[in-house]
Amino acid sequence: MKTPKFVTAQEVVKTIKNGDTFGMVGMTLSGSPEEILKEMERSFMETGEPRDLTFVHAAGISDKVGGMNRLGHEGMLKRVIGSHWGLAPNMMDIITNDKVEAFCMPLGVLAHLHSCVSRREPGLITQTGLGTFVDPRYEGGKMNERTKALNEDMIDLIEIGGEEYLRYKYTKFDHLIIRGTYADEMGNISTIDEGCVQELLPAVLATKKFGGKVIVQVRQKIGNGSIVPKEVTIPGVFVDYVVVAKEPLENHRQSSGWYQDDTYSGQRKAAAAELDVIPLTERKVIGRRAMMQLTKDAVINVGTGIPNDAVGPILAEENMMNDIMVTVESGIYGGVPAGGMDFGISQNAVALIPVDDQFDFYEGAGVDYTFMGCGELDAHGNVNATKMGKIAPGSGGFVDITSAAKTVIFCSTFMGKGLKVQFDEEKGVEIVQEGKICKVVNEVLQVSFNGKLANKRGQKVYYVTERCVFQIKEDGPEIIEVARGIDLQKDILDKMGFEPKISPDLKEIPVSIYHDGIFGLKEYITNK
Repeated sequence: MKTPKFVTAQEVVKTIKNGDTFGMVGMTLSGSPEEILKEMERSFMETGEPRDLTFVHAAGISDKVGGMNRLGHEGMLKRVIGSHWGLAPNMMDIITNDKVEAFCMPLGVLAHLHSCVSRREPGLITQTGLGTFVDPRYEGGKMNERTKALNEDMIDLIEIGGEEYLRYKYTKFDHLIIRGTYADEMGNISTIDEGCVQELLPAVLATKKFGGKVIVQVRQKIGNGSIVPKEVTIPGVFVDYVVVAKEPLENHRQSSGWYQDDTYSGQRKAAAAELDVIPLTERKVIGRRAMMQLTKDAVINVGTGIPNDAVGPILAEENMMNDIMVTVESGIYGGVPAGGMDFGISQNAVALIPVDDQFDFYEGAGVDYTFMGCGELDAHGNVNATKMGKIAPGSGGFVDITSAAKTVIFCSTFMGKGLKVQFDEEKGVEIVQEGKICKVVNEVLQVSFNGKLANKRGQKVYYVTERCVFQIKEDGPEIIEVARGIDLQKDILDKMGFEPKISPDLKEIPVSIYHDGIFGLKEYITNK
């Protein structure tokens, strides 16, 4: 029976040739095969090889230091196809400065493409991404000038039954470099201690479809029969090389912040602990007002930025952790999601499912509410969350999730760069120092969310700021609420890049959100 070779990181990197294509699976540092990546980086820096590689990934795999950030050297990569690079400064640098070809596709699309390969389908055909920057009528997902100059497209516009779809093309892998927890002597891989399930097996099967090699870093080699059959994530017959980490404390961490915690991988439950109450800043106030749109028993998704910083802590402070189901794109349900460099895993989660299955839900039935951070809103109701100036961190799961969520709530300050505000239950909002950049513009730099298409799909869309709330309607944004203490003309209209509609039933933002303590979210939602 075929069994894999157990080799060192140095030995396996020698099998990667100049010009090869490889894929990875992970999120932040969860699932990152760090020992192999360090050896790839060392080899390139010392010998100039392997070079001119094509790298494909779904989620962003980095914590600003490790993961795919180790690949961000000029000449090491020729092309990158992925969804997000915001936590990989080296990758961001070579993309921004045209040192690499860079194609962005939505996270869920990339996770689903693996199954299309193994099923011999002609790419992934979906309506996800229509009307956004990945649509070939816009930018085709090309993230810099070097990529736009290519006579090549990775995404086609097609028509089926009179409706428009996008066809996302896939790339053949010479290697797949992934991670598990244990490998037995036959090469069966368990991921029992990993923080999320990920889309490992579909990626493995896609690699084998074209004869590629599957390389798995594990923490430990164990004897045959040690892994419960139902806990085998990857059968050994699909594995070509296994690298047992020599320095697991450094190179096989469950997440960036810690080596191993069973309460994040689901084997244990942590004792109930009180979360720190976040201070009453504009981020908390925006989060509170956004969450007042919720209904009882909702299933929600939380994106990075203000939502990730505010939604969980607010639910905890308001004693609502058991009333609302929080999901994360890595396949997590419930618990207390980690943030920052550890985004993508959750302590005391009630369920962990594969990433591709999670996006079946996000792109199919869709969550009841998604809370997303963003950079710009324009006169058409379009939102930019993927490119700021020349810096293009990409979309992650933003495009997939917002395309099907029943209600989309964007959370952003009205002005950026230097804004300072104070809040009072009686006076409302006081602008202590105005920001230098207005985020409400005539036309966004990049279309990450298409307002008109959202209206056609019947989605409810809101844009919540510290001084006003917009609802995105068929003919553009309409101001439906203004905060007490804010002058509509001076503080809002005079600073915008376009003239919005103003609701004939213009309301005041509820002053309860300025209360320093529990503000009554649970009662508000219950009494709706």
